[in-house]
Amino acid sequence: MTLLTEILRGGRVESRHTGAFVVADTAGRVVFSAGDPDRAVFPRSAIKGLQALPLVASGAADRLALSSAGLALACASHEGAPVHSEMAAAMLARAGRGVACLECGTHWPTSPSAARALAACGAAPSALHNNCSGKHAGFVCTAVALGQDPAGYVRPDHPTMQAVTSAVARVTGADLDRQVPAVDGCSIPTYQIRLRDLAAGFARFGTGHGLPGDLAAAAARLRQAVAANPLMVAGEGGFDTVVAEALGDAAFVKVGAEGVYCGALPGQGLGFALKVDDGSIRAAEVAAAALLLRFLGSRPVLERLAAPVLKNWNGIEVGSMRAAFG
Repeated sequence: MTLLTEILRGGRVESRHTGAFVVADTAGRVVFSAGDPDRAVFPRSAIKGLQALPLVASGAADRLALSSAGLALACASHEGAPVHSEMAAAMLARAGRGVACLECGTHWPTSPSAARALAACGAAPSALHNNCSGKHAGFVCTAVALGQDPAGYVRPDHPTMQAVTSAVARVTGADLDRQVPAVDGCSIPTYQIRLRDLAAGFARFGTGHGLPGDLAAAAARLRQAVAANPLMVAGEGGFDTVVAEALGDAAFVKVGAEGVYCGALPGQGLGFALKVDDGSIRAAEVAAAALLLRFLGSRPVLERLAAPVLKNWNGIEVGSMRAAFG
């Protein structure tokens, strides 16, 4: 196992997180890696940008006149704040549908303030507060715009989900037809994909090189939407939002459950994918920030994200985190 991230307390290592990562170009050539580049992982929400490609490439986004903010939300793992749940509802309204169409399930907002506000007024959460509601609203919009019944869109055999799976396979080069899919947290199919294929796929997503024209144009539009609407992709202070605010279209990054991170570096023609063995998101964030630093150069925001300070409940600095690879 390869060491990726360390947590320090009082200047001494307290915890270690192992894993693997790959940085590759659009041809799949590995330019930097640690651990096994052929390791297959469930990318989970890290590929929401790829899963949103049919929404744009099919013409559905234009037919329904979806906003740039809506496209950004389709790529998001958001915190369920009003700005997110209201945008998801607005996307569904463009398709003439409501929250009952969403098949992602319901959970409380992951934003503590949003959850408290909802509870304080005696309201219960709905599927609009699910962190995947934007992605699912995009699926519903795609189905409706193409004349499909959106019911059951989470099933592998639904036409919309088939288009989504086909787009992911086309961008990454992974043969997903040979797999029996598992089920993601939001109920859609999820497939194992090699880190090297994910990295190359994100290099293509970031540049359009190696993609047919419709997918290349859709990828560029989604990246621009995220750069223009950083708050939509995560929430106030969230890693993906902070990176989008600081870097704009110089990078596209996305977290996935269980310690996965993927990203595109359009200016360098590169993509990356990483997995932390124990599923730690905070360890994955530090490793992702370190990769961004390595390939984009020193920037204050990236320096802070790559070496976050840890404080206790009294605000006393007690430790820090750091990447443990060269």
